[in-house]
Amino acid sequence: MSNFGMGMEIQISDLARPEELEKRQQICALVLLCYITHSSHLLRTMSGYTRSEKNVENSDNESRSAELIAQLVQTEKCRDIIRMSPQAFLQLCKKLRSSGRMKDSTRVALTVEGQVAEFLYIVGHAAKSRTVPFLFHHSTETFNRCFDNVLRAIISLENELLIQPSDVDVPTQILNDDKFYPYFKDCIGAISVTHSRVKVPVKDAPRFCARKGFPTQIIFAACNFDMKFTYVLAGWEGSASYSRILKDALTRKDRLKLPNGKYYLGLPGPMPNGVLSPYDRVRYQLKEFSNHEPQNREELFNLRHSLLQFTAEKTFGVLKKRFPIIAGVAEPFFSFEAMRRIIIACCILHNFLMDVDIDEQMIAEVDRELLPDEVRRSIPLSRRKE
Repeated sequence: MSNFGMGMEIQISDLARPEELEKRQQICALVLLCYITHSSHLLRTMSGYTRSEKNVENSDNESRSAELIAQLVQTEKCRDIIRMSPQAFLQLCKKLRSSGRMKDSTRVALTVEGQVAEFLYIVGHAAKSRTVPFLFHHSTETFNRCFDNVLRAIISLENELLIQPSDVDVPTQILNDDKFYPYFKDCIGAISVTHSRVKVPVKDAPRFCARKGFPTQIIFAACNFDMKFTYVLAGWEGSASYSRILKDALTRKDRLKLPNGKYYLGLPGPMPNGVLSPYDRVRYQLKEFSNHEPQNREELFNLRHSLLQFTAEKTFGVLKKRFPIIAGVAEPFFSFEAMRRIIIACCILHNFLMDVDIDEQMIAEVDRELLPDEVRRSIPLSRRKE
């Protein structure tokens, strides 16, 4: 037997003795206990260091976020950043907080003001949700949770800010203008539609593609002559017909209501009772009357109808200019259902701002974009004897 073999034999022989085996087991148990104790201490030390470091980081982020909000409500650029004045912003936050739908987040030390500012920045700049957490100094998970909280809180104001007309008063815009009164004295508003880009599965894209060449959803809305939405229905695929959407709006559970004896102005084409359309195959668009006087009663009616209907186009124009997330041609970051809800929320915010923070400059810009001054000046607006 080799020396190596003999050595192994001796060691095995030593271990075979019970007292030697017990001694070695005790030594191993002691070493293992020391190792566990040391490891446990090391873990506690590292954990404490990590928590401390994380607390410092969170504290820094909270300070930077609070400083950002404080600067926001003081800067002259507030309207450019969140699409409303500082006073309107603080009033909106107060309304959302008092409704009980929103409160300061103690988990991440994020105030209602901070959450609302992030939401407004997203919808006001069509910003991607991946970039906003960096700007406002917190995690993407926190942003997503807060964004959804604000969205739900704003939609909860629908019954307060998205109100269908029920009174019988003649709108002042009609009553005080002899072009419209008494001919449209029972008119309570105008109906129109617009498109908004959506992200849908490839198999569904053909249903959502219409004249735009990319998938869109249709926003159907009624508005009054104060440029406020009174009814909004979003979610119809871009290829759906106007008459089909109108029928759905008039028959669904949360339907468009038509007060007795009143009507809305509608787009050209066959309309149901309660919706007044212009004469078919007769000049209608305002640009068609540029430097051309109405030649008969039908053209005169269509001109006046178009002038009132223009309010709906202008209302949509202001909505899209204030909240570009609705008007963007790039595929949105949010899902189809999320975009549908965002559209409703933006219409509610629009109505809120038309009450407390009317942006006359923005309205004038939209007015000029839809109807340039040279065209407006050439349209015959004086009253014509019928």
